[in-house]
Amino acid sequence: MAESKESRRSFLKGSVAAAVAAAAPAAAAAAQSKAGPAKPTTPPNIVLYISDQFRWDFVGANRLNTSTRTPNLDALAARGKNFSQTVTNQPLCSPARAVLFTSRYATETGVWHIGMELDKSLPTLASELRKAGYTANYIGKWHLALENPAEGGSYGPVKAEDRGGFLDFWEGANALEHTSHPYSGTIWDRDNNPITYKDEYRVDFLTDRAALFLRQKQEKPFFLVISQLEPHQQNDMHQPIAPNGAAARFANSAVAEDMRALPGTWQAQLPDYYGCIESIDASVGRVRSILEEEKLADNTIFVFLSDHGCHFMTRNQEYKRSTHNSSLRVPLLIDGPGFRGAQQVPELVGLIDVAPTLLEAAGVAVPPSWKGHSVLPLLNDPAARESWPNRQLIQISESMTGRAIRTPDWTYCVADVTGNTKQPAATTYTEYQIYSQRDDPNELVNLAGRHEYRAQAAELRSQLKDLLAEAGEPEPEIVPAPLYP
Repeated sequence: MAESKESRRSFLKGSVAAAVAAAAPAAAAAAQSKAGPAKPTTPPNIVLYISDQFRWDFVGANRLNTSTRTPNLDALAARGKNFSQTVTNQPLCSPARAVLFTSRYATETGVWHIGMELDKSLPTLASELRKAGYTANYIGKWHLALENPAEGGSYGPVKAEDRGGFLDFWEGANALEHTSHPYSGTIWDRDNNPITYKDEYRVDFLTDRAALFLRQKQEKPFFLVISQLEPHQQNDMHQPIAPNGAAARFANSAVAEDMRALPGTWQAQLPDYYGCIESIDASVGRVRSILEEEKLADNTIFVFLSDHGCHFMTRNQEYKRSTHNSSLRVPLLIDGPGFRGAQQVPELVGLIDVAPTLLEAAGVAVPPSWKGHSVLPLLNDPAARESWPNRQLIQISESMTGRAIRTPDWTYCVADVTGNTKQPAATTYTEYQIYSQRDDPNELVNLAGRHEYRAQAAELRSQLKDLLAEAGEPEPEIVPAPLYP
């Protein structure tokens, strides 16, 4: 059933006091919850590190991959919070980033497929933090401005008005995979002057730029996004490219169980992917060290996440754009004020929940138009854990026009069988995939159309329609899958 307005309001308000000072008296925490988010005495800085197309199970702390080398990410998880059941609400670069920064569904942001521009009327994480006295700063891949040069867009420079509120330090490119290669390329500063690099690995170059920013004197609390391309494939080379010599160290490495039985590109590309992961981990370690050296670490919230995963063409003729865990599940690690103390959070959360979480942690009011929930109550409030919605809406574009609901137990996906991918949504969908997350976490057996799962399909169909209504979509017709004989 759809959540009530009162239920949604309770999650958006939450209790900063409970997360920042777990030992505070229960009465004080309850009073704070009623009063709304408290402004911390010293507003925390926020560093949001995005690694493009990084599978959640390639973080060593998640203990599913024996070959990955992520000591810095593992240390981050050991020090802070590991949200181990995090999914993207749109497994595609641009739409996922639109969801992340606006806490709205992709179809509400203007960016429901690649190449579109973010709706300038929407409040963003950057714009709300700037209103509260922060600087908003960005380094790396943006991918939320009009892309096609024939339509007046750009792969490279991004106009100030198209930067989603990141109006202070800016060094980026709209589509970094088109303006750079692993060892050469160009990004642009806030005045759109080019900054070029050569003979340095792209991850290291962007980390250098972050180091320059972090070593500057900061007059205000800052919000910094570091947006790496790796381990995403280099588009014109059709594969990820590890630092020189790194791929050889990962020959014959572990293969995730969801891929082993399926044809795809993983056989050739996994060594480079592992090498990219190792490079990202080293970059995270370097950034964290600089924060320590500059005496910023104690008052900085550090977030590591990805926009979507990677299935290496095992599920379709792409790397993501599907409702499988390999596309949907992403790492989400948070350390810093309000997030200290090793804790694995098992509740299902989405990228749509990140922005309200960070605003609440900073003591900044959450815009009422935002659709996500702050996850702060999950850290210390058993009642919040019990009432957490534990379901996420997934929107799919480009590979198909589809919708899905993800719960701890099920993935239920519907698709427009006409094949029309030039539309943000369809009026009629057909049941396409049902996977049991308990019995088949590798999603190798599609249960859609199975007679014994008709009742479960009907319940999931009803819940999906509720979520579509929350996303502002008209109620579609959903045709049950034909029953097997």
